[in-house]
Amino acid sequence: MLCRKLNKKVKILLRLTPGIEAHTHDYIITGQEDSKFGFDLGSGQADKALQEVLNSEFFEVLGIHCHIGSQIFETEGFTLAIDKLFSHFKSWEEDFQYFPRVVNLGGGFGIQYTSDDTPLEPEQYVMAMIDEVNRKMAHFDGKSMPELWIEPGRSLVGDAGTTIYSIGSQKEIEGVRHYVSVDGGMTDNIRPALYQAKYDAYTANKMNDKPVQTVSIAGKCCESGDMLIWDLELPEVTDQDYLAVSCTGAYGYSMANNYNRIQRPAVVFVENGEGQLVVKRETYADLIRQDLPLESKVFV
Repeated sequence: MLCRKLNKKVKILLRLTPGIEAHTHDYIITGQEDSKFGFDLGSGQADKALQEVLNSEFFEVLGIHCHIGSQIFETEGFTLAIDKLFSHFKSWEEDFQYFPRVVNLGGGFGIQYTSDDTPLEPEQYVMAMIDEVNRKMAHFDGKSMPELWIEPGRSLVGDAGTTIYSIGSQKEIEGVRHYVSVDGGMTDNIRPALYQAKYDAYTANKMNDKPVQTVSIAGKCCESGDMLIWDLELPEVTDQDYLAVSCTGAYGYSMANNYNRIQRPAVVFVENGEGQLVVKRETYADLIRQDLPLESKVFV
């Protein structure tokens, strides 16, 4: 064990699953009982985990952590999770003489990817959490309020990012669909293919033109599922135009990949009309940098 070898004690948060299902896509729910994340509260698994780390000479249990999901548009899931957690804190205090100094309630605050999304302001989520924790703390005489941690992530940087694509060829199937291809896809934004995430997009060089057609934006990967946006209203577009997909700041480049050996795009920061390249565009040489030459004698 590394801690024993280095004679170090590690401060930890114990990840718990409170059994709360947030109203979001199945692939980004993380707090329900049937989840790969955390120790389950309902089965006694979390109690056993806590007892084990409390008895270890190598761990200092600062507190607990939970995260019920992503792209959440209401506060009820968070308050229900707090209720479940603090009910267990009561039994932990009695059974293990333990009360957390830190309660990390995760994140998942939604943002407005499309006009159909109606997220709350970040402070509304936070105040609902604080109010519920205050109510629960009334049952713990003499205990200090734990530090409340959150992970606002997407709600801070999601809408700060925009992905710009070059528009390519088009395919119109009369009475069925009008496909418009772009020079990217699931390699730079896997979310639509992975869990049907939805986005708004605009023709970057025709922002003031009125929409006149309904199109679907096709990615360049060799997969029928590589569709970035279905049924998007756009002005008439050509291969001289650019498509701007909004709100890609949180899970664009961080989840980008080299599927089909496609290079990842560049990243540019822009402020007050000035741009700065911060990540260079990947080249084919970058992709094959780890490839090793074959030794012919292996195949003799």
